[in-house]
Amino acid sequence: MNKPTLTLLALLAIGAAVPAIHAQPAVNFRVVDMAKLYDAHYKTIEQGTKFTSDQKKAQEEVDRLNKEGNALVEAYKALAEQANNPALSAEAKTRAQGDAQKQLEAIQAKQQEIQTFAQTAQNSLEQRLQSFRTLMIEEIAMLATEVGKRRGATVLVDKAGPSMFGISNLVYTDPGFDITDEVMAEINKSKPVAASGGPAAAAPAAPAAAPAAPTVNLPGLQPKK
Repeated sequence: MNKPTLTLLALLAIGAAVPAIHAQPAVNFRVVDMAKLYDAHYKTIEQGTKFTSDQKKAQEEVDRLNKEGNALVEAYKALAEQANNPALSAEAKTRAQGDAQKQLEAIQAKQQEIQTFAQTAQNSLEQRLQSFRTLMIEEIAMLATEVGKRRGATVLVDKAGPSMFGISNLVYTDPGFDITDEVMAEINKSKPVAASGGPAAAAPAAPAAAPAAPTVNLPGLQPKK
């Protein structure tokens, strides 16, 4: 094969590769703050109120059970005093000691009841919260992707994501590339209106999101010696 032929084939090969190179879409970055969208989402605010209410109800139940337990403790103390009363006969002391032991067992059973209820309630709240977060992040991500595509984005980056140093991965971005407010506007299009027919109340500047780690306080019931 002569040199002119090789040159022609090389030019044809380069020419064929050029359209493929130009077919690649240009990289177009957009950024979004997923944490801000989650915290300010009207569904998150609604769920935060429900979680707080359910957490309060669980705590009230624990307090009620604990009150019953404290009554058992007081009864145990009275029986223990009777068992140690030198004025009682041996038979009466033995009976009081038996009653005190039964009361102590009742206290221990009540402690177990409270601990089981508190743990079950806390696990339930945490599971509900985790499920809610997962669904919300998926929902927000889908909407953010739609808005990003409308803006011609080929890459969408969450600027709230922490780096290994615990700070945002993005040191600086031009505000013109941030579509967070645009996504929030899309989110609020589906926000239910108030009962009066007007728009629902605006979210507070710093809304209280659903609790990160629901807990139920568990007072002790150990009888005093």
